[in-house]
Amino acid sequence: MTDPIRRKILKTGAAATVVAAAPRVLAQQAEQGRAAVSFYEKGPVRIRYEEVGSGFPLLLIAGGGLNSTISGLTNPFNPIDEFKGEYRCIASDLRNANGGQSSGPLEIDRPWDAYTDDHLGLMDHLGIDKFVVLGFCIGGPFIWNLLRRAPNRIVAAVLAQPSGSRPEMRDLFYENNMKGWGPELVKRRPEISMEMVDRFLTRMYRTNPDFVFTVTRDFVRTCQTPVLILPDDIPAHPYAVAMEAAMLAPKAEVSIYPWKEPKERIPLAVRQIRSFLRAHRLAST
Repeated sequence: MTDPIRRKILKTGAAATVVAAAPRVLAQQAEQGRAAVSFYEKGPVRIRYEEVGSGFPLLLIAGGGLNSTISGLTNPFNPIDEFKGEYRCIASDLRNANGGQSSGPLEIDRPWDAYTDDHLGLMDHLGIDKFVVLGFCIGGPFIWNLLRRAPNRIVAAVLAQPSGSRPEMRDLFYENNMKGWGPELVKRRPEISMEMVDRFLTRMYRTNPDFVFTVTRDFVRTCQTPVLILPDDIPAHPYAVAMEAAMLAPKAEVSIYPWKEPKERIPLAVRQIRSFLRAHRLAST
């Protein structure tokens, strides 16, 4: 067999192998329901994000406090699995979250706004103007800040088990993050010290230690964006704060409570989220 013929056979065989493997790869991706890892970069900030599904844009914010990552979008239900058939689901690792792949400066003087910059910057990067948002835990304060910063871009918002400040536990989040976030961050990033972490968390959780951290009650009273609140009642997710926000916001709705226990109630809560988002999405078009 001559060399040109041998090369042609090998080339054809390799191409056939690739073609044969392609359906398996696509099937694997479909089964996983996940997009390939992507990154958005702006100056020193690098944000890992994923997009899954198609339709109207839905920004998803996982719980887990300052360690919020895409992989945390599973509890108490998986919103990507629930909504990817109807929405373009967009999720990211929080800047500097342990276990995540996003990184950036520790902006000590503007911690909440730095994270909001990342959320809005990612949507700008993707060419998205208007969107809906669903956030868990720390997603609550983030959503209120998004509504303050970009009220005309957010069509509707869902706050599930939102974080808030308890009068009897004002330092809960500061203390939790000094133990569960700061030390690991400092190990990874030698240019960051625990003294910087202390100043960052003090500004974030101790400077305005009341209510939902990011906005005032007066802001919530005047907020015209439709919001759906699903209360919880553990130390980090105070029922009283969630309900106060729901009572103050003029276009707020509230889920049944409790909505996570027994677990058979979770599908009912998901149906309410779906109906709420669909109604306001359609009203905006």
